[in-house]
Amino acid sequence: MDIQNKILTRGGEFIVRETNCEEIFTPEDFNDEQKMMREAVKEFADKEIWSKKHEFEKHNYELTEKVMEKAGNLGFLGVGVPEEYGGLGMPLTSSVLVCDYFSGSSGSTSTAFGAHTGIGTMPILLYGNEEQKKKYIPKLATGEHIGAYCLTEPSAGSDANNGKTKAELSDDGKFYFITGQKMWISNAGFADILTVFARIENDKNISAFIVENNPENGIELGNEESKLGIHSSSTRQIFFNKTKVPVENMLSERGNGFKIAMNALNIGRIKLAAACLDAERRIVTSSVQYANEREQFKTKIIEFGAIQEKIAKMAMDTYVGESATYRASKDIEDRIENLKSDGKNHQDAELRGVEEYAIECSILKVAVSEDAQNCADQGIQIFGGMGYSTDTPMESAWRDARIARIYEGTNEINRMVTIGMLIKKAFKGHINLIEKAEEVANELTDVPTFDTPELVNIFDQEKIVLKNLKKVFLMLAGAGMKKFGMDLEKEQEVLLAISDVLIEIYMAESAILRTEKNCKRFGKDSQIGQIAMSQLYLYEANELISNKAKELIFSLSEGSEQKFLLMGLKRFTKYYEYPKPIKLKRIISKIVSAENRYCF
Repeated sequence: MDIQNKILTRGGEFIVRETNCEEIFTPEDFNDEQKMMREAVKEFADKEIWSKKHEFEKHNYELTEKVMEKAGNLGFLGVGVPEEYGGLGMPLTSSVLVCDYFSGSSGSTSTAFGAHTGIGTMPILLYGNEEQKKKYIPKLATGEHIGAYCLTEPSAGSDANNGKTKAELSDDGKFYFITGQKMWISNAGFADILTVFARIENDKNISAFIVENNPENGIELGNEESKLGIHSSSTRQIFFNKTKVPVENMLSERGNGFKIAMNALNIGRIKLAAACLDAERRIVTSSVQYANEREQFKTKIIEFGAIQEKIAKMAMDTYVGESATYRASKDIEDRIENLKSDGKNHQDAELRGVEEYAIECSILKVAVSEDAQNCADQGIQIFGGMGYSTDTPMESAWRDARIARIYEGTNEINRMVTIGMLIKKAFKGHINLIEKAEEVANELTDVPTFDTPELVNIFDQEKIVLKNLKKVFLMLAGAGMKKFGMDLEKEQEVLLAISDVLIEIYMAESAILRTEKNCKRFGKDSQIGQIAMSQLYLYEANELISNKAKELIFSLSEGSEQKFLLMGLKRFTKYYEYPKPIKLKRIISKIVSAENRYCF
């Protein structure tokens, strides 16, 4: 759909409006250039990473560095960088695509790639002045220089603005002297350019600086950290002892570091979701291939319902994650292009475009990282004892996946952030949340209709269910705001539960819209598995939302109010024709088994 003719929504607005399937982007919409790029990246990942997977478990940091160098030579590190700064100047969906297929072979190279192309490069690209961008971005885009992001400290993890690292201005006003300690720094062992966050005097907020990694300038590296996974990802502490940094290397303005850090994380979060997708595809493929070969009780284990169920859910979560990630990436891309057409430069347009969809970025980070972990866990289970062995790829996949729930902001923080941002948007009038919540509250007092709608077209029922699940969210959010007001942000257990409802709605809707769009253009007969996955995911989301809602209703209300809310929940979570979950799982598993790979 042409950007001029597309309806541009606000970030988070999906919860108060119905989205037409023609409005969203799906992986089936990749253009020829993107398809060629996908094949090139897959070929590279298979040859340079997957085939050497065991080496990446041996703390071979030099191998990771070599892979990054080769990736830079092929242009993979500069996909999203404008051409004037040495990149390929491709849109966000292409950048997400490259991240997706580059990252699935090893958590070590995935982390190195993400740390460099995301938080290592983007702060300079988005906040640097023209001189800074011309000086540093071209070498970062080609991989001649590798970037690292120095934010976390012993006292500043999730509380990023609590850093103790100091930046003192020299007497002549030409330099800052940075002193402090940073930890958990990805790419530290071979990074050339560091984005360092430090506090000037007693400023409320930290500032950001571009620092060239020179050991003769008061920079010392700690030993490589011993980690659960991502064994060949260089992770070290970095110590700064009066490191001399020219004043012109301050990034943006004094005290703007916290804003830079948070906005850099937004793009990092959607890229992290993308980085989990091909890992899931590879786990599904390895698992089904093993299940098709392994015999027990004189039967291929793929014939057992317990195995089929696992394969089906692993494939389903992968498909849903793809659907939501590419939907959001194109929404961001279209917002960026729209801002450019309105006269914004690339820098401002990308900043505002990504910031607009910060809610979706957090949703994806949470949902896909947890699905990747679950996928790897089930992969181990399918392999049985062999899954626990280092001779198979499952155990390293599980260990590598674990970090995804921690970095780019823990999943708990991201859950709370989604609701906090949504409420702020509502009070700013960017999303019609409050009025919609009031409409749902009024609906609870109305006499419900017992008419059965005519269910003719594909997903007619599912769309009704989705519409009603959005009412559940609005009902819960309204009850929460009524009870706590602006103090709602302090009620973390409540925020976590409401966020889970929001997340499940977005993920389920994304899958249904993708499948509906593809049914219209390719025919329903070509989408049997996709239909089954979309229906199954919505059914399971409906059950999860129902349980989360009950927990909140029992906690937030009592008496007649509780009765009304429970009646509303029952009304809003009903099906007219319940799906058959076991049948759906068997359909999905049969297709994956026949193809002997993830095939959607």
